[in-house]
Amino acid sequence: MNKLYQKFETLLQNTTSDYKRYLYDKVAWNSRMIGIVGARGVGKTTMILQYIKENLDSKKALYVSADDIYFGENNLFDLADDFYKNAGEYLFIDEIHKYSDWSRELKNIYDSFPSLKIIFTGSSVLDILAGSADLSRRAIIYKLHGLSFREYLKLFHNYGIEVYSLEQIVNNEVKLSDIMHPLPLFKDYLKRGYYPFGLENELDLRLGQIIVQTLETDIPQYANLNVGTSRKLKRLLSIIAESVPFKPNFTKISEIIGVSRNSLDDYFSYMEKAGLIGQLRHETSGIRGLGKVDKVYLDNTNIIFNLVGENSNIGNIRETFFFNQMRLNNEVISSAKADFIIDNYTFEIGGKNKQQSQIDHDGKSFLVKDDIEFGYRNVIPLWAFGMNY
Repeated sequence: MNKLYQKFETLLQNTTSDYKRYLYDKVAWNSRMIGIVGARGVGKTTMILQYIKENLDSKKALYVSADDIYFGENNLFDLADDFYKNAGEYLFIDEIHKYSDWSRELKNIYDSFPSLKIIFTGSSVLDILAGSADLSRRAIIYKLHGLSFREYLKLFHNYGIEVYSLEQIVNNEVKLSDIMHPLPLFKDYLKRGYYPFGLENELDLRLGQIIVQTLETDIPQYANLNVGTSRKLKRLLSIIAESVPFKPNFTKISEIIGVSRNSLDDYFSYMEKAGLIGQLRHETSGIRGLGKVDKVYLDNTNIIFNLVGENSNIGNIRETFFFNQMRLNNEVISSAKADFIIDNYTFEIGGKNKQQSQIDHDGKSFLVKDDIEFGYRNVIPLWAFGMNY
């Protein structure tokens, strides 16, 4: 256990608090059990280490990774028991999805140590409602997305921009007082700005590893699938990546990759939860997320460039950015007349020469243009939708 503390102290010493993610101040850190889920690489570990470093006595807190070699011979419950008896107050468990029977162990820890606070992180593919050890009544779950364009401007270039609501964005109220020309920064964001590690070298290599680990380990492990399933998931992701964007023909895809229609639905769901794809649905009649899937996008533009490279379809990149940035705070659905609907607003996405023939002139329809610096009337620059969180 001393080695766990040594690793923890080393991590704390190397953790900086120069920049905090949008979710940091929204987390109720003093709750008895908190789960922070999200795709690999979006910054979950850094965020919890920042909280420990700034707010807690490290002698009363312990951070462990669930894949540590320590757990080859020890279990989480015994660790929590030992930590609690030594006046521990905050137990942070990173990458909980790598620990077998994690939900049951967390339930037992929660029920056995009433004053111990447990904060865990895990892959976004985790389902806390699954299994007999239902944590839904015990844990508050937060989902961490990748960087918005606004966050990228702060983390990568130290430009401080406020968050803008959808109403402010459609009214062309977004102001970048310190940035004269946003387009070069926006183009850089599309290629490397969604993941905090984009600041480091070898982005393509690391992102490629994340994609492979998600397909080969996270999804099969969570869904109890065999090794052969990862090959089918890779084939499915390749089909989506090569499309512009992908309108699913489930019968045809089932034949191509050799799975049943029901299994295919599950594969799409797993990949969406894991942060690899996003599914755009038709109108949901007020029931969120139950509409029929109209289009399937890769989750973010960094993944597009990683899988397809410079040959990426520009229209697909634009739509992916809009859908990715807006779905955190809004329900985004497909439009029969244009590309997207949010609330009562309709959005058509295009380049600077895109015409208004596809949209109505009703004060609720907007043309979202790439390659323009500023908006006018019902024309809004695409980059502005990166300011919503």
